[in-house]
Amino acid sequence: MASHPPTVGFDLDMTLIDSRPGIKAAYLALAGLTGTPIDADLVITRLGPPLEHELAHWFPADRVDAVANLYRDIYPRYAIGPTLPMPGAREAVEAVREAGGRAVVVTAKHEPNAVLHLEHLGIRPDAVVGSLWAEAKAEALRGHGAAVYVGDHIGDVRGARAAGALSIAVPTGPCDAEELRSAGADVLLGDLTEFPGWLASRASRTSRAPRMPGVPPAPQASSAPLA
Repeated sequence: MASHPPTVGFDLDMTLIDSRPGIKAAYLALAGLTGTPIDADLVITRLGPPLEHELAHWFPADRVDAVANLYRDIYPRYAIGPTLPMPGAREAVEAVREAGGRAVVVTAKHEPNAVLHLEHLGIRPDAVVGSLWAEAKAEALRGHGAAVYVGDHIGDVRGARAAGALSIAVPTGPCDAEELRSAGADVLLGDLTEFPGWLASRASRTSRAPRMPGVPPAPQASSAPLA
């Protein structure tokens, strides 16, 4: 690992941060400002896809872009304060950096708001890339040389696979373990508290495994099956 420090990508919502309280508050404020009823409790059960996908459930197509801009404008006022770190989030990012690697957050969220969340919670990745979803995340993952991508949604699995990265999935968001397995996740962890141990184990396996020159180590599926 010392000679091959890892670059690890992380999703944001429901992977590194529990943004449900803040997003609920932002949607309730949006409903008040637009006069449009929105079931905010339903909204926070399906976080992951881009904002416009969710707004299309509540607004006609010709209003979605304008309402999305309004939502992003009011978001810092309502959503940053109530949001919490997911268990093990800070430690997972620090584990990558302590291993000599880089941690990159790649998210569908508007990038300035993603940065506000991370700064508020004291989570310090090396880079943040926003407004990318599913396979589109592969562009940023490849650009940063990420060999691993960690996420909670089947869209994150798809992004990792499109980038040729190892997909690590945590069932801490809207997708359960079976959905993540079926989507092709290489590794399932219960949550991010298990990530530093997995990373250390991978480093140990990589350092012991003999390899022919120029041949990268094979991906390692890991973690006990989840119920």
